[in-house]
Amino acid sequence: MTLKDKLLAQRIYLLLGGLFITSLVVSNLIFQKFFYWYPFDVEIFGSKLFEISVGILPYPITFLITDLISEIYGKKRANDIVVVGIFASLFSLLIIYIADIVPATPWAPVDNEMFKTVFGNSTIAVFASMLTYLFAQFVDIQIYHFWKRLTKGKHLWLRNNFSTWFSQFVDTFTIIFLLCSFGIIDWANFKGLLVSGFLFKVFVAILDTPFLYLGVHIFRKRFKLQVNEEIDLL
Repeated sequence: MTLKDKLLAQRIYLLLGGLFITSLVVSNLIFQKFFYWYPFDVEIFGSKLFEISVGILPYPITFLITDLISEIYGKKRANDIVVVGIFASLFSLLIIYIADIVPATPWAPVDNEMFKTVFGNSTIAVFASMLTYLFAQFVDIQIYHFWKRLTKGKHLWLRNNFSTWFSQFVDTFTIIFLLCSFGIIDWANFKGLLVSGFLFKVFVAILDTPFLYLGVHIFRKRFKLQVNEEIDLL
């Protein structure tokens, strides 16, 4: 690979990392709003199917990006992005905490109570999300590369979906459990939110598989990569 190609590959890696971190941080900030998505009028455990937090919308993007990075740049680079995401979450947590304790002026469009209502639980959410995110992302990467080694780089759909489904269940179960434990969500909603959140993520994982194939195809064509070949940025 030429120096020009390596520089391009590194810029794309940084861009993917930026999208990953943005999706992660934003999902932690907007999680308190819930919405209805009813392709079918089904009720599970007392809750409507796909009654979910808007925070779930950008979150699957992070798993698509780590799978793409895992496939093209390798396991180490995917783990590096995960670690950077943790630092970004910690930094956003610090900013939110400081902004919350600073008193608002009497004329501020957003007063102390309004700010606390919108962002007050974000510190707990980010903490809970970081615990689950750290575990789920590393689980996703480990399972992805397990299937990649087993299939010798073939059957991309298999490792993409199996790794995402398992890690997303771990993530969904743990984050809802912690939010219920912290009193942010009532325990009566636990089962319904768990099933809805997991099924939605499974649905999204199936939908994003063609995008992963497209991304891998573009990378392999542009950088002339063979099946199972990875880009070494060092």
